[in-house]
Amino acid sequence: MNIGPYELSSQTILAPMAGITDRPFRQLCRKMGAGLAVSEMVTSKPELWDSKKTRSRINHEGETSPVSVQVLGTNPEQIAQAAQFNARHGADIIDINMGCPAKKVCNVSAGSALLKDEKRVAAILEQAVKSVSVPVTLKIRTGWDTANRNAVSIASIAESSGIQALTIHGRTRACGFSGKAEYDTIASVKQSVGIPIIANGDINSAETAQFVLQYTGADAVMIGRAAKNNPWIFADTNYFLNTGKHLSLPTLQEKYTVIVDLLKSLYAFYGDQHGVKIARKHLAWNIKPLPDGEQFWQQINRISDASRQLSMTQEFFMRCLDRKSAA
Repeated sequence: MNIGPYELSSQTILAPMAGITDRPFRQLCRKMGAGLAVSEMVTSKPELWDSKKTRSRINHEGETSPVSVQVLGTNPEQIAQAAQFNARHGADIIDINMGCPAKKVCNVSAGSALLKDEKRVAAILEQAVKSVSVPVTLKIRTGWDTANRNAVSIASIAESSGIQALTIHGRTRACGFSGKAEYDTIASVKQSVGIPIIANGDINSAETAQFVLQYTGADAVMIGRAAKNNPWIFADTNYFLNTGKHLSLPTLQEKYTVIVDLLKSLYAFYGDQHGVKIARKHLAWNIKPLPDGEQFWQQINRISDASRQLSMTQEFFMRCLDRKSAA
């Protein structure tokens, strides 16, 4: 599929996830086959653009084009300014967040709370599109709650405003992440507009991705939580969509290489002190499922030195590999 002038290399896209899809993780997922990797959300408030958090989120050095940056806010003028700011700092695509269900976001009428105000949606999208020369995309949920699923109406507004692709998470704001995603609304949206549609929600396997693409007619799928401890899902899904077959599961050696490389990237990006803290969540996701992983996690979670964290991780995997070869 295309977003403006950009032809994506695959039908799988990494979802924006706060605290997860930083530059090192985006780069990893792109290497694994994601056709696009959307950044963590960047605030539209100008007074926060020089904060340490924002500076790290607008650092796209070494990223593969197209670079997609998600903007969060509620004020049309500020969002337009944020679009310009991020375009100046390397964004090839601006994505507007109208899908975040977090209370702290919705309580200030941002994220998926905007779905309740279609006039404001139109104002935000129109101003954002006019403010930049790069493509602008939108991410939404199916509606505010199950009694108010207005994704079809929002999609029409988006298309009329010049939005060049629309991602829909198959839950309402009220659903949060509970229950199962539904795809009927996404199918209805796909039938109602001509812009590319990206389906999101509970896509945790190649088979699910294929089903959702066929069921909804969507142009691509967006994968979020399933990628946290399985970035290989992109390569496997791409291969399955093309051949109907799976790639071999990643070996323990492959997991070792990817995790160690990710740790080194995190230290280089954040610095050793903060990099250690960020790395802990990735170690938890990837090590706990392994034999003796829970026990090792309890030990390494207390480590605050980057070189020690790295060496302990390497030693743990070496022990796992030795046991495997001896079995």
